[in-house]
Amino acid sequence: MRLWSLHPRELDRQGLLAVWREGLLARKVLAGETRGYRNHPQLRRFREHSSPPGAIAAYLHAVADEAARRGYRFDRTRIGSPERTAAPIPVTTGQLRFEARHLAAKLSVRIPETLAGQPAAPRPRPHPLFRVRPGPVADWERAGAAHASPPRTP
Repeated sequence: MRLWSLHPRELDRQGLLAVWREGLLARKVLAGETRGYRNHPQLRRFREHSSPPGAIAAYLHAVADEAARRGYRFDRTRIGSPERTAAPIPVTTGQLRFEARHLAAKLSVRIPETLAGQPAAPRPRPHPLFRVRPGPVADWERAGAAHASPPRTP
C-alpha cells in the first residue's frame, strides 16, 4: 500500500489508478470493514487524525479531482463521505523528497521517455491534505532513515 504524500498531479496514470484503489482499501480498513492491512504503517497518520474517516475522504476526493482533470471518472460514491476538507496532516520535507525519489525510480522503469532530460523537482508538491514542515523521512516509512537525506553541514 502506498498512500502518496505527493500531489496526485505528480503520478502517472498507473500511479493515479493505484493510489485510488489503495485509498479505497485504506478507507475500508479505517472503517473496520476489512481485516487485512489493519497494521499497515502508512495508515498511522490517518488514524492519528482527529477524524480518520474525514481525512481519508479528503485524500480520496483530491485524487478523484486529479482524475477528473485528466478526463477519468472515478466513482466518488465509493469514498463513502462527501467530506472534501479535513484538518491538514503534517508531512516532512524529508518524507516528500523520499517519495519523490521513490516515484522517479518507478517512473524511470515504467515510462523512461517522460523523464529523459527532465530535472528533478527541487521542491516536490504535497497532496492538498498535507502541510509541509522541516524534518526527516517519517518513522513509519518502511525504508525509513536508510533513505533520509544526509545532514547538512554549515
